[in-house]
Amino acid sequence: MKKILLFVSVMICLYACKGDAMSISNDVSTGKGGSTARFTIAKDYLYAVDNRSLRVFSLSSPENPVFIKKVFINTAVETIFPFNDYLLIGTQTGMVIMSIASPENPTTVSVYSHIVACDPVVAEGNYAYVTLRSGTNCNRNLNALDVIDIKDMRSPKLLKSYLMQNPYGLGVDGNLLFVTEGDYGLKVFDKSNPNDLQLIEQFRDFHAVDVIPDDNVLIITGKQGIYQYQYNAQKELKLLSKIPIE
Repeated sequence: MKKILLFVSVMICLYACKGDAMSISNDVSTGKGGSTARFTIAKDYLYAVDNRSLRVFSLSSPENPVFIKKVFINTAVETIFPFNDYLLIGTQTGMVIMSIASPENPTTVSVYSHIVACDPVVAEGNYAYVTLRSGTNCNRNLNALDVIDIKDMRSPKLLKSYLMQNPYGLGVDGNLLFVTEGDYGLKVFDKSNPNDLQLIEQFRDFHAVDVIPDDNVLIITGKQGIYQYQYNAQKELKLLSKIPIE
């Protein structure tokens, strides 16, 4: 069932506006979404972002979602990622951290700002990982991966920035960090020391837009289709399946 939900998540990624993905809650019982998601499920609520707002829906009766409220966000919104009692909102000017301790009333806790750039974000442990990309409607000339210290959610701090080629989505699993690089394929990093990420391997034989790592399986979306790869402790990739698209 989990893999089916992963597949549905990726399929919506391919057909949604701007190539953004649906996100399923990060609870392992329901699946896992990608870093370019425009909506997500957390605490029995659906959170969806549009250009400048967050919309909250109650899923207490899943067959009949109820709209609760709309929360204005004072910047152009790109992505949403659930993390513990927070939503990490990727925007064109930075990462907005919102508390959902009261699920029906998301409140802004802090903002990590940077120059204007497209901004997918994922998080694990005490760190968030953000990609900045040039050549988009975000209109800036920066290709980088930022590692942000979020031990104190009220005061996120840049730990280190790494130059990239043209990063899109990203995903984390244990000590591994996966970053899609468009025409440059997929990069796999060892993130055991976030202050000194080590590039383990770069796979260049496919175009990659977003990645969802889950239980040693990667779901990768790109121009040519949906790929499913198995990976192991040796960081080897083995193609399991591919669904081509036109």
